[in-house]
Order: sequence, then C-alpha cells, then structure tokens
Amino acid sequence: MLATRRNAFVHLLVFIIGGFSSICFAERTHQIEAENYFSLGVMTGCELSPDGKYLVYREMRWTPPTEKRNTDLWLVEVATKKVRRLTFDRASDGSPTWSPDGKYIYFTSGRKRGDEADAPYNGKKQVWRITVDGGELFPVTRAADGIGQFHLSGDGLTLYFTKSVEIVEDEWSKLRKEFKKLNYAHGVNDFTQVWKLDLVHWRSEKIIDEHRYITTFEVSADERRIAMITTPDDTLMSNEGWSQIDVYDSETKEVTNITPDGWRADHPVPHGWLDAVSFSADGDALAFTVSYDGYSPVIYLSEWRDGKQSLRTLANPADVTVVGGSMTFRGDTREVCFLGEIKATKRLYCMLSTQVGGHVAAIARTPEDVVVGSYSYSKSGNQLAVVMSTTTHPPDAFIVNSPNHVDRMTTINPQVDTWILPQIKRYHWKGANGDEVEGILELPADYKPGKALPTVVEIHGGPTSATHLELRFWIYGRTLLASKGYALLSPNYRGSTGYGDKFLTDLIGRENDIEVEDILKGVDQLIADGIADGDRLGVMGWSNGGYLTNCLVTTTDRFKAASSGAGVLDQVIQWGTEDTPGHVINFMEGQPWTKAGEYHKGSPLYNLHKVKTPTLIHVGENDPRVPPAHSRTLYRALKHYLHVPTELVVYPGEGHGLTTYTHRKAKMSWDLGWFDKYLLGKVEESAEAVTNSNEGA
Repeated sequence: MLATRRNAFVHLLVFIIGGFSSICFAERTHQIEAENYFSLGVMTGCELSPDGKYLVYREMRWTPPTEKRNTDLWLVEVATKKVRRLTFDRASDGSPTWSPDGKYIYFTSGRKRGDEADAPYNGKKQVWRITVDGGELFPVTRAADGIGQFHLSGDGLTLYFTKSVEIVEDEWSKLRKEFKKLNYAHGVNDFTQVWKLDLVHWRSEKIIDEHRYITTFEVSADERRIAMITTPDDTLMSNEGWSQIDVYDSETKEVTNITPDGWRADHPVPHGWLDAVSFSADGDALAFTVSYDGYSPVIYLSEWRDGKQSLRTLANPADVTVVGGSMTFRGDTREVCFLGEIKATKRLYCMLSTQVGGHVAAIARTPEDVVVGSYSYSKSGNQLAVVMSTTTHPPDAFIVNSPNHVDRMTTINPQVDTWILPQIKRYHWKGANGDEVEGILELPADYKPGKALPTVVEIHGGPTSATHLELRFWIYGRTLLASKGYALLSPNYRGSTGYGDKFLTDLIGRENDIEVEDILKGVDQLIADGIADGDRLGVMGWSNGGYLTNCLVTTTDRFKAASSGAGVLDQVIQWGTEDTPGHVINFMEGQPWTKAGEYHKGSPLYNLHKVKTPTLIHVGENDPRVPPAHSRTLYRALKHYLHVPTELVVYPGEGHGLTTYTHRKAKMSWDLGWFDKYLLGKVEESAEAVTNSNEGA
C-alpha cells in the first residue's frame, strides 16, 4: 500500500471535469479492496487567510494501530501550491481561525502530555495558536475542564470562548445532589457561559451566564453584539422547537431574544432547529437557518436599523435546497452565500439579502456536477476556496476563479489516481404517480451494456438528505460493491433534497408508502434495461436507509439478501425513545395518540410475518437516534419466530455511526460476505474446513 502511494505522488495530475483542465498520466491498475478505504484521508474544511495567500485545512486519517481517526491541520501556499503539515499529535485539532493580520492560526485541540492532570496538557479541549511557518504551539486558554467553542475578535485582540457549568435547579435539587452519581432525565443541566480573554493583558472575565445551553455563537467584527443559538438544556430534543436566537449587547450588557414567542407560527411544523449564525461585516445584519425533517430549510435575516431590530425570511432560490447552517456574508457585502443541493450535486450560491418575495435569483459560484463540502472567502470577499469532490476524486481544496475555472490546490489521496474506479452516473425512472425519480448508479469499470448484474439497492438516510454524484468510498456499499462486480443503485426517493419542495414534502404522512414505490419502480427499470438480474437483488441502508430496508423486506420477497443498519421498526418506539422525536411527529403528522393509524402504517413491525429475505442487522450498542430495541426486535422475530436466516451485529460503545477501524472493517466485511453468499452463492470457508485442508496438504 505504501509503495502504491509513493508511486502515485510521482505523476503529474491536472484534470478535466466540466470546466477544469487537466492531463493525467497515472495508469489505473489497482483493483479496489475493502482495506483501501482506510488509506483515504478526508478533508473536512478549509479557511482562507484574510489576504488569500494561504489556505488551512483539516485532514482526518486512520493511523494504525490506533482505532479512531485523528485530525491535523495542513497549510497550502496558494501561489505555489506548496503543502505543509502544521500539527502532528493525536489531539483532534479543529476549528482553524486566522488572526486578522494572517500571522497566526488559532484552533481547538485536546492535547495530552504524559500523566499531566493540569491544563493545557490534560487532554481537555483548549484554544491553541501556531504561526504560519509552523512554529512552536502556544496554549491560549488553560481552562481546567476545557472550553467549548471560541471566536476571535475582528481586531485579533480578544478571544471569546464558552465554558460549561453544571447547575441543579428544581424542586428536587436536594435529592439530586445527595444522589448525584445517578442519571436523571432532567433537572441536572450543563449550562454555558461566555468568557472574554484579553490577548494583550491575558486577563479573562465572564460576560454571559443566562442559565441556558449555547449550541453555537458568533461575535460581530466590531464586538458590539454576540449572537447565540440557545436551548433550555443540552438535549437535541430541546433544539427542536425550543431553540432561540439570543443577542448580547456589549454596551448595555443585556441579552435579548430576537426570536420571541410566536415566531414559529408560520413554520410548516413547530419542530425546526436552528443551525448556525453569521454576522455581516458591519454587524447590523445576522443570517441563520431553521431546518426541518421533511421540509426545506429557511434562511432568516435579522437587521438592526435606527435602534430597532427586525426579522424576516429570505426566499429560497427555485429548485435549490439550502443546506442548513452553511450561510455566510461575502466580504463587506450583503450577499448571503450558502451551499445548495440540486439534482444530486451541491454547489455554492450567493444572493442579495435585499431581495424580497417569491423565489429569488441566486448566482452559482462553483461548477456544475460537483459536490462542495465547505467553502471560505478571503476578507475582501474576492477570493474563494472550496473543498469539493467529483466522480473521479474524493474531496480536495480548490481556488475558484469563476464557476467554469477552478484551480486545484491539493491531492491528498494520490493513490486514488491508480484505482480502477466504478462507472458513476445519474439514473432516471418513473416512480410513484409517474413522477420523475433519479438516483446514482455505480457499475463495474469494465461493464458493457447487455449484461445483467447482481444488484444491490443502497438507500440513504435522513430521509431529508440525498445521495450525490461523486466518488464516495464508504462503509455503506458505494465504490466497493461496484468494484466487486455488483451494480449499485442509490435512489434519491421521495423526500430527498435537491429536487424541489414538492418532491421533498410528498413524503409527509406517506412513509412506508410512496418512497417504497419509488424505489421498487427503480429496480423494475434496472431489470427492464438489462442492468439488474432480477433473481439476484439485495438491499441495504443505515438509519432511514435501514428503516426503508425493513419496509422493503416486509413489502416484497424479491430481494434475496438485506443488510439493515440502525433501522426503525416501530414508529411508536421510535417517537418514545429517540433523541429527536420531532422527526417522527413531522412525518406522522402528530403524536401516537392523535395519529395511531399513521404510526401503525409507517411501521414495518406489523408486517414482519411476510419476511422471507435473509437479513443481516447492524446497530450501535448506545445508539440514541435509532435505539437498539428496533434491531433486537427485528432479530428476535426473524430468528426465533419466523426462522428467516439472520444475524445481529451489535457494535460495543458505538452510537448512531461507527467510529473505529475495527467496527467499520467489520461492517464492510459482513455486508460483502452476506451479499456474496445470498446473491452469488459463495460459501465462506469455516475455520475447521481450512484446518482440515491444511492437515491433508
């Protein structure tokens, strides 16, 4: 593997996709295996220096023998494209922020030195600082229990940060304090304080302590205002409908709620959550989004004029689904920029916040047929950097000169240029009601039309999400299965983002119905087109994809193998136990006692007697989003009562996603083995068989 990576560094890479120009001399000779997944670095964000000369980004990688990935900071000199690693310790470095003069990069890190118990080397998250040339690290904060988030002032002389404090305040506080080692459903809260650190005199003071939990905050450049998204406690459930925007005034020292009671009255549902806040350069405008399960996010704009504050919505551009929490103002302008999904792609858009009414004009700043994960403007707003992926490479950093001219800054995964990649394309069919539906189809690199392949349907989560047109090698089937000879269809079924508001909201009140028909009609089309072998069909998914896997195997027996990951089985159990119950309420259009029939129809549980499909079940031991009770119930029914071939794999210590090397490798290995057996007829050799074979040799 190391030799492959070294050889890949030698070739010259410039490429042409849409408007990018390139020549590629690398020969694609490497057959992709599951282990190659762990060679991938993941770029998770980028920040341009104020003058646009440098770009800092976060790179996450597996570094055996450690089980979890680590994140380090890297720097690119834009003019020369020279790349330099800035940090090296296993400390999960994040949130890089430039000083206004471009000399320093501030970031968060949980650094540990030996058995030290004192900050800043006790492993607790602190703010650190490093020079552009990669000089010695300097600890900026030294809070005993660590800090939460931070923000650097516009002049670089003050650092604002949050700290957590435990508060017990209700009528049972005496008992809660006496038996404090017990876990309580409420009454013991981690509230957030905001502190201010003078970086000249190195003195700090507490400035905000409202006995609320702060999910995120931002300070205006002139430090007149601090905007905070706050909730009554630190549970995700409280963010659904109980979150609000509080603004601190540095002159009056007062905190004002600018989203008062009643502001949600015109929302499609009351269970929306607030994502992030962004100030304009002059500090007199604040943008934020409200996101929902089942509906498009909405951008809000708060403005201060003549001592008065106003609040209004910004209309979304037609057919573009705004990505919640992705907005910023461009430079000194009132242009609001955001990531938007459209037909399996994700682009950067900007629009004037002064536009009012109807669907408004938004300018796309990035090429078509790309997936932009993050972006950053220089201080002037004239230079743009993005992290984006295409169908031939995972996310890398680019400078965008125009929507049709981008300049690649990094190639953090050169080994990919030697991989034999699957064919990746959009695939269209008529879904429920004859409506147009599409998905992403992956085929083996050497596939020729006319050959029917064993086919797996891979279903995305959400459901308010989408599968994108990009090279994505991950643990849920993409890239690997096509490389192993399967066709893989990832349907963007009803309720997916990027296909307009109606396509999104059509799923409300119709789960386990319209989207199931969309998917099955896609399978029918694959068979009709001679791509899928109707006798060798599999289905898999995680989260809502696991739920839909459960729905499909209780609807039809045409699938010969299934892999259900963290999937809902009963909507009542889900409403009662998950950490975001607003999700269920939105789609069922009410609580269980008002919509009992809808909860029943939306639950695969009541049709389990129809299951014939061999089903592999995965779940994290501590999953708060889709608790293990669903998976255990599915396993019990199939194994002990219905006698359907099944396996239950529970991942110790894991939540809703799998985070360790061993667990992700196990997930891929089990899925591949399961589909190979039930779709290809391959039988894994047992340890005993291997031993006997060796003895006879």
